[in-house]
Amino acid sequence: MATNAIDQTRRMLSLVTYLRERPGAHVQDVARAFGITEDELISDLDVLPMCGTSFRGGDLLDIDTDGDRIWWHNPDDVAEPLRLAADEATALLVAARAVATLPGLRESDREALVRATAKLETAAGESGAASSRLSVTFEAEGGVFADVDRAISERRRLWLRYYSPARDELTEREVDPIRLFAVGHTYMEGWCRLSEARRTFRLDRVAEIRLLDAPAAPPELELRDLSAGLVQPAAEDPEVVIEVGTGGRWVAEYYPHDSAEELPDGGLRITLRTPDPASLRRLALRLGGDGRIAAPPELADSAREAAREALAAYEDAV
Repeated sequence: MATNAIDQTRRMLSLVTYLRERPGAHVQDVARAFGITEDELISDLDVLPMCGTSFRGGDLLDIDTDGDRIWWHNPDDVAEPLRLAADEATALLVAARAVATLPGLRESDREALVRATAKLETAAGESGAASSRLSVTFEAEGGVFADVDRAISERRRLWLRYYSPARDELTEREVDPIRLFAVGHTYMEGWCRLSEARRTFRLDRVAEIRLLDAPAAPPELELRDLSAGLVQPAAEDPEVVIEVGTGGRWVAEYYPHDSAEELPDGGLRITLRTPDPASLRRLALRLGGDGRIAAPPELADSAREAAREALAAYEDAV
């Protein structure tokens, strides 16, 4: 049976407690207790010595095995109560106070955060004193996140004004939110009433947002597996090369790509894959003088022809 990273992490945390209470435990007994093979156990034991109570490089778990028994040489050292360093306490307190000010945060969550912050301040003592002189103000994305989170919790529909850099336009739409997730940026997945389809919205591109009184009622949808990224082009998809200037660098941020090579003029040479290369003609028109399709040649020719036709239509209209 396949084991995901979360299951393995839970098992390894339990393994630490198990080994602390059973010095010199036999490999076969431990494997049997956890319902895994001896090879899986040895794999876990190879990882544990890289774990510990400090990311600064000390206090790592000194665990090894001779293939028959397992020995933990420093259980008392890593079992000491953790102490927050001054920089750690300051970072936690500043972040906690900033999150507590987010608009739209559920009141119960805000109260719980305030209580936790007070406890942390007491525990940090003088180490956390510097945090009172620092503050963080979230930009619009923080407020958008709070509104989306509230809409999901209360099962309410949202109204958005959303910016699409590919089309360089703002659209207004109503969305039934499904979930929030982060893949590099923070996104909302929801059922868009404008397109009557599932859509993904990047929160920092939401220009305006409002909670509506209408209930959210998205259709039953199977959640996509995002472990390999937001968009997952197939290896067999055709390869396209796009060269952009400084004004077109957003393409590397917006489109999943295999590589983005810096060019001398500050632009990028972007290599990506797509099942429908012809769909990138619109991107070429959007870029204008800020970019061009370099390969494959037939797509580059098609994009130039589309640009000539667009220019001719504009001149005829004028």
